[in-house]
Amino acid sequence: MTDPRVRRIRPEDVDAVVELVYALAEYERAPQECHLTSEQLHGALFGKAPALFGHVAEVDGEIAGFTLWFLNFSTWRGTHGIYLEDLYVREEQRGSGLGKVLLATLAAECVDKGYHRLEWSVLNWNPAVGFYRALGALPQDEWSVYRLTDEPLKVLAKEA
Repeated sequence: MTDPRVRRIRPEDVDAVVELVYALAEYERAPQECHLTSEQLHGALFGKAPALFGHVAEVDGEIAGFTLWFLNFSTWRGTHGIYLEDLYVREEQRGSGLGKVLLATLAAECVDKGYHRLEWSVLNWNPAVGFYRALGALPQDEWSVYRLTDEPLKVLAKEA
């Protein structure tokens, strides 16, 4: 049985989710790096060919948390998986079980669709690391995340 507090994001939720994305950026000590607009998020979620998906958690009719995710693909498993880009629960709702329900919703999405993994990145200092380990999630310490953005991305693109 699914938790009635969690549902798919609707177009009318976009502004509230953008607000929470900014709260997440503040929590992760990088507010200057967040530039998301409601128009961008709406287009990614509800545009012609959406490649981003999400859920919200509601408490007393207010959005208290969200997930944004997209599909990845495992060549070794031969199936898609879910990459959880963001999970955030308002500070006053932390410890209420909403984070676990949001993750469980994505796990159910994986199982229902035959996806074989649910992955995400977390800052090493984030206290949620203990929560994730308690769920059975394991850090992939043998892998390092690399990222190209801004000018280095443009420089490499010129090589194409």
